Amino acid sequence: MIQRRNSRQRDIILKAVKSRCDHPTADQIYMDVRREDDRISRSTVYRNLGFLTDSGDITNVRLPSADRYDLRSDRHYHLYCIRCGRVSDAPLTYHEEFDRQTEEKTGFRINRHRTVFEGLCSQCLAETEKQKSK
Repeated sequence: MIQRRNSRQRDIILKAVKSRCDHPTADQIYMDVRREDDRISRSTVYRNLGFLTDSGDITNVRLPSADRYDLRSDRHYHLYCIRCGRVSDAPLTYHEEFDRQTEEKTGFRINRHRTVFEGLCSQCLAETEKQKSK
């Protein structure tokens, strides 16, 4: 395995992800990083997000709209609002037994599973209900 050195740019990118709790997109992270160092390129941000994900420092959350990045690296589930695009952590415990059961039934080696619940967040639901009552 090739050892990669820590870089100032990677530190800035990691700091940008960890400063947000809204599961930002790569473009949002790029815009945040550019405010600190306008010489960092988009490709540098994307490459380092991949490295930080591979190293377990952050998590890549794959969604229908766009990949998002999460400061939490523990195994957990997500909620995705199909109306406004808001992403948040689901308040549920990760079930490792699903991984084991799937391995037993399929012979497939499971590293983890990912679950994203799609629906309307409380704000969008309230707006929808408000519009219906007019």
